[in-house]
Amino acid sequence: MLGAYFDFIRIRFLTMLAYRINYYSGILIYTLNIGVNYFTWKAIYGGGESLGGFTGAQMTTYVAVSWMARAFYFNNLDREISTDIRDGSIAIQFIRPYNYVLVKMMQGLGEGLFRFMMLMIPGMIIAVLLFPVQLPTEPSAWIGFLVMLFFSFLISSQINVITGLTAFFVENNEGVMRMKRVIVDLFSGLIVPISLFPGWLSSVLHVLPFQAITYLPGSVFTGRVQGVGIWNVLGVQVFWFLALIIPIVWLYHAARKRLFVQGG
Repeated sequence: MLGAYFDFIRIRFLTMLAYRINYYSGILIYTLNIGVNYFTWKAIYGGGESLGGFTGAQMTTYVAVSWMARAFYFNNLDREISTDIRDGSIAIQFIRPYNYVLVKMMQGLGEGLFRFMMLMIPGMIIAVLLFPVQLPTEPSAWIGFLVMLFFSFLISSQINVITGLTAFFVENNEGVMRMKRVIVDLFSGLIVPISLFPGWLSSVLHVLPFQAITYLPGSVFTGRVQGVGIWNVLGVQVFWFLALIIPIVWLYHAARKRLFVQGG
């Protein structure tokens, strides 16, 4: 049965590969995002040396790696689940001999692997060539970042699954999905590092899962977190990965009892 789940990774990867031309434009879009943020932060820093604990060089690196990490962990599992619920195909999925949520996670991983190889790596190379990005020199930073990047995918996908499952209860969760995307991009530290938020809001965000998606991996990559600190922030990610399993399981079982479909 485990092999069947791995097949979902392979099938999604091959499906994405068939439409790989779309991701060439994605590299351009992400590079433009990095460029806009780079020049914006450069203007904000002016002649200053540090802002919110970030030097100018660290901020440039943080912006580049954060946007390219998003290229890996981003997916539309919430929209896929919502569509399955609205068109009624979820009923067929539920009677098949596999766990529906786990299948969606495997499909998301297949897409993530494709994005990692075809979008994140080429995009990061271009960013390094165009902007003054400082790559880590310590192997521990690279290893820690790559492990944390995988957990970024898991946590982001879990939040997407939770958002998608809300369609069972609100029927049309389009507004919920849009709100989720804005909240994750803003409060994960993608747009603005969490250390630059007001003190009270920064304290709140430190007890929410969003920082584990972008801010913590970016802090490791830029060298703001080193040594034993890498294990500490990785522990935060592991905690939220395990904690988010609880609402997923609860929503999944509640949804199976509530199932009704709109349309076919």
